[in-house]
Amino acid sequence: MKFICDAPQGKTWFRLETEVEATSESTLLGHAVEKHFRRDWDRAATTYKSASSVSFEQNIGLSAHVQREMALFLTLRNSEGKGLATAMLPPNGKAKTGFRIIIVGENNSDPFVVHTDAIEALGRHFGLTLTRNDCFPYGG
Repeated sequence: MKFICDAPQGKTWFRLETEVEATSESTLLGHAVEKHFRRDWDRAATTYKSASSVSFEQNIGLSAHVQREMALFLTLRNSEGKGLATAMLPPNGKAKTGFRIIIVGENNSDPFVVHTDAIEALGRHFGLTLTRNDCFPYGG
């Protein structure tokens, strides 16, 4: 995981960088981020063009390419490391037409009830407006 930004009340946002981390997040918080991470990784990998024709060098830049092209998968943790919420933002955290930002809590619960301040901090960090109506897929 990679540090992204601090949030109020000792909370911190981190980027999930590997499938293992996404799998752990799915298990920890009881949702399907692992499936979405894998799907987006595979989609981004299909756009990779190697700069080398030497077989053992062809995938040298693949991981960096995928990290630039795929959605950002983020986890909110408290000061003890407990998982609180998961977010999926557009690649590089930049607004992208047609991209649906998703933020969910444990077992797909509404994270805005308890973590609005942390979600706002994440939005400020990336220059995005993250509202419940736009980001929580199960809102009513």
